[in-house]
Amino acid sequence: MTVKAIRTGTPPTFDTLHLVDLPDCPPPGPGEIHVRLRASSLNYHDLNVVIGVLKADAGRIPMSDGAGEVLAVGAGVTEFKPGDSVVSTFFTDWDDGAPRGTGFSSTPGDGIDGYARTEVTAPAQWFTHVPIGYSHAEAATLTCAGLTAWRALFVDDAIKLGSTVLVQGTGGVSIFALQFAKAAGARVIATSSSEAKLERLRALGADETINYKADPDWGTKVVQLNGGRGVDCVIEVGGVGTLDQSMIATRVGGHVALIGILTGVAGPVQTVTLMRKSLRVQGMIVGSRAQQLAMIAGINASGIRPVISDHFALADLGAAFHHQASGAHFGKIVIDI
Repeated sequence: MTVKAIRTGTPPTFDTLHLVDLPDCPPPGPGEIHVRLRASSLNYHDLNVVIGVLKADAGRIPMSDGAGEVLAVGAGVTEFKPGDSVVSTFFTDWDDGAPRGTGFSSTPGDGIDGYARTEVTAPAQWFTHVPIGYSHAEAATLTCAGLTAWRALFVDDAIKLGSTVLVQGTGGVSIFALQFAKAAGARVIATSSSEAKLERLRALGADETINYKADPDWGTKVVQLNGGRGVDCVIEVGGVGTLDQSMIATRVGGHVALIGILTGVAGPVQTVTLMRKSLRVQGMIVGSRAQQLAMIAGINASGIRPVISDHFALADLGAAFHHQASGAHFGKIVIDI
């Protein structure tokens, strides 16, 4: 079977992505598995690789998320067998313990070739099993967005029954955070600039919603909606443009999980708010393989299913990124392979 893949173009843009034929995958060697990929999903990180904001090698195969079926296993592989459904890990060299601090050098679709392809042979530890009953499309949403939300809530913080969480917008990380927090018995306040999307957030379980365009001082509004007390944890995906309001919204001693850079990578921040409220503003990038396994166990226990907004074919990856950039999606955009 000919292996099809998408490579980035020159200059790197959505429209220079192009479909290519690759050599047949080699049979798996010791410790490796051969996977027929069936789905991927779009993340803001992937978008930045494709348009050259993140400087990957020319002709990179993008996409950090990959899910599919094991076709064969190499010698010594005991965790997987042919026919198993698997999903990729974001960092191929971070199994457990503290973050490696090596940037994206080990991330598929950035430092190494990713999963915008039909097949791959790779080390078995680059994958995990998927949640029970998940489709390939559902599994492909977990690698980056799902694990980021899980780590922010349950690894870097300790969300529990009665905690209050603030989520921003309706992208993959924020929707997963809403679902995970509600499954843990937490109260969730959600923001968006779209009344239609706010209605959908309420349908997913958001206890309170705020239109941040209509109420630019939404940090204070969050405190008011929470009985005069700031929230325990903020899933901060905006970056410098929203961080001040997030800190205003957080309780004394609370946690701001700094995840995204949608509003920029640098700028002024009210450090006095951070100090006055003894806040823990913690930057983070996804998580380890061990954390992914814990997340999957949590999904199996809770029955959470991802929210998938749209499906695109592999050959239409550029159109999928255009759709992502438009902000029209709600949840995850999936690539069917």
